[in-house]
Amino acid sequence: MNIASVTDSLEPSEQAIIPIAAFTASGDIEKLQVSLHEGLDAGLTINEIKAILVQMYAYAGFPRSLNGLSAFMSVVDDRKKTGMTDIVGSEPKPLPTDRTSLEFGTENQTKLIGAEVKGPLFEFSPEIDTYLKAHLFGDIFERDSLSWKQREIATIAALANLNGVNNQLSAHYTFSMNNHVSVSQLNEFIHIIEKYCGPQIAANALQVLNSVLDTQ
Repeated sequence: MNIASVTDSLEPSEQAIIPIAAFTASGDIEKLQVSLHEGLDAGLTINEIKAILVQMYAYAGFPRSLNGLSAFMSVVDDRKKTGMTDIVGSEPKPLPTDRTSLEFGTENQTKLIGAEVKGPLFEFSPEIDTYLKAHLFGDIFERDSLSWKQREIATIAALANLNGVNNQLSAHYTFSMNNHVSVSQLNEFIHIIEKYCGPQIAANALQVLNSVLDTQ
């Protein structure tokens, strides 16, 4: 693969998000369990990993998210039985009570993407626009268990390991760059995807990334 050299690396805990999100999205529980151990060892807290697994339902569906959470429960229990003490981490701050989820979700979406989101698809289906703004960018992205950078790393990892979602992967590469993920870190992301998910998945992810960078 023709990938630029990495000059500023993702933190080990950020790197560990990638296989967790990718294997949750694809439903590969055996590989996910290994990645969950690696994530805890890399410094992710229990609450951070739970937040990743919960977020995955927005991209891969409730069944994959629930299966991931179930696998994580087993991993945490097994580690406790062997005497390991993992950091639980802080609880997320309460959601705003002076505005609706739709109101602060719309604000979050605009900040995340860098512009107000409109288009014929959302005119065709106003419901999906409301759900995206109110729930994904409101109820989920407002929770500070993870930074927006961490959430975008998780999102592109999930989308890279799903078939038929290149348009969404392309969009979230751009969103990730709006949220402190550098180009060299995206190149590092491709290396990590190749390591865990194989050359075919990585080749597609790289092709999409190069198409995005060509328009910058």
